[in-house]
Amino acid sequence: MVPQQQTSGMPFQRYAPFKPVDLPDRTWPAKTIDAAPRWLSTDLRDGNQALIEPMDADRKREMFDLLVRMGYKEIEVGFPSASQTDFDFVRSLIEEGRIPDDVQISVLTQAREDLIERTVQSLVGAERATVHLYNATAPLFRRVVFKVDREACKAIAVEGTRHVMRFAEQYLGDTAHFGYEYSPEIFIDTELDFALEVCEAVMDVWNPGPGREIILNLPATVERATPNVYADQIEWMSRNLTRREHVCLSVHPHNDRGTGIASAELGVMAGADRVEGCLFGHGERTGNVDLVTLGMNLYSQGVDPMIDFSDIDEIRRTVEHCTQLPVAPRHPYGGDLVYTAFSGSHQDAIKKGLNALEDDAEAAGVPVSEHPWSVPYLPIDPKDVGRDYEAVIRVNSQSGKGGVSYILQRDHALDLPRRLQIEFSHEVQKHTDAEGGEFGGERIWEIFSEAYLSEDGPVGILAHRSTNTEEGYRISADVRVEGEIREITGTGQGPLSAFCDALTGVDVKFRVVDYKEHALSEGTDARAAAYVEADVDGVTVWGVGMHHNITTASLRAVCSAVNRARAAQG
Repeated sequence: MVPQQQTSGMPFQRYAPFKPVDLPDRTWPAKTIDAAPRWLSTDLRDGNQALIEPMDADRKREMFDLLVRMGYKEIEVGFPSASQTDFDFVRSLIEEGRIPDDVQISVLTQAREDLIERTVQSLVGAERATVHLYNATAPLFRRVVFKVDREACKAIAVEGTRHVMRFAEQYLGDTAHFGYEYSPEIFIDTELDFALEVCEAVMDVWNPGPGREIILNLPATVERATPNVYADQIEWMSRNLTRREHVCLSVHPHNDRGTGIASAELGVMAGADRVEGCLFGHGERTGNVDLVTLGMNLYSQGVDPMIDFSDIDEIRRTVEHCTQLPVAPRHPYGGDLVYTAFSGSHQDAIKKGLNALEDDAEAAGVPVSEHPWSVPYLPIDPKDVGRDYEAVIRVNSQSGKGGVSYILQRDHALDLPRRLQIEFSHEVQKHTDAEGGEFGGERIWEIFSEAYLSEDGPVGILAHRSTNTEEGYRISADVRVEGEIREITGTGQGPLSAFCDALTGVDVKFRVVDYKEHALSEGTDARAAAYVEADVDGVTVWGVGMHHNITTASLRAVCSAVNRARAAQG
């Protein structure tokens, strides 16, 4: 029997489904995004107005400077008619010469004459500026909030546009680059034919043409439809607007349904030229669309986002300081844990992937940083955004052999054989289960040293001497057995087999199952590591030895295995 979901008891009948758009010949599903759209950051306006503690002037300047450094060329800097603070901030940017020549600032205003005049006054002296005017056009707002019909609603947008043009001529004169943006607010809930009618009426006043574009912004002010429906709305508008070649079609998704990113991406596929949003998705309710995720999504597909995310931790720290709100640890691309694997199977795959990438790059004769990226579980190279591989694999009770062996390789150059990885991961698991929490590199090394490198066990080698004879390799060794110093001798094909033969003199039956060695460093003072898997008195264990002399390292590994077998036998 398949389990059957039961009714929730919640009053879902109160909510009507969103009506789809009649667009059977839609083209956006077959499109791909192969170039970055124009970006507008609204962190200093839409993002700021939604903060628990709005930014003061210093934090606003810090945010503005960050956006400029990252490469944003269109930045909405405030709502000058809403408060003296916003007005003064816009004036400070202009009067202090803080706006680069290639950056166009934007200011928002409602469609009221006095507010428009105040807004335009804030821009006096700016070389590049856009006035962004909006009025709500959705039926619910027309009926409940403003109590106007369609014609009156359209008249508000048209008259507002005339006021913008008149005050711009009065106060701004020959401003080199003056732009106009209009938003039919609550576009997502506005009848498409009416949204088009209002936008056309606004354009009739502004008269867009060569060298005189108009920005038409179509906001999903409250995200109420699935992203495909929003994309249909955008494609419908893009098809039906006149003077389309002189229109910058902009999308402004919010994230009420948690699909703001998808809405923005599908909107661009449907014909939008520009995306408005905030770093890490700040904004009213669930926020504006996240510009960091959008940009990095492009980057992960081999498309230049035209924005610099190479120090994502500095971006995150600055945003957290300015907004006084944290970025979630699992936030895409910028969260503390997004490149981190705790799961054992994930860690093992990442470790193998990084090793394979190094091998592939070496075979191709290029640095790893220039080789095409392909590593399991990591959509991009963390180093591309300023993260170190030290943060990629971290160990807790969910971790496995891949994670702990990766950390030992990263921190101590130890390349553990696979079966030793498995054995040691069980050792770590005992401690994580008992102690809880996350284990860092130092704690992993402590556990490894205690398990394999301790010289306090019942058997230890103090010195050895060897010679080649006709019978083979002969070794004489001074060993400590249960606190007593003993000299033992043995023969074999090499030092390892000779030492194993010698151990029979102290009642140790030792058979080598596997052996591996490698250098830990280079030069005359290089250290080496030796790993021995052995059957010791019927118990299969691993031993590890480290020393400048590889023979000494291998004999220490034998003693390590003997001690681990004795411990296992109790």
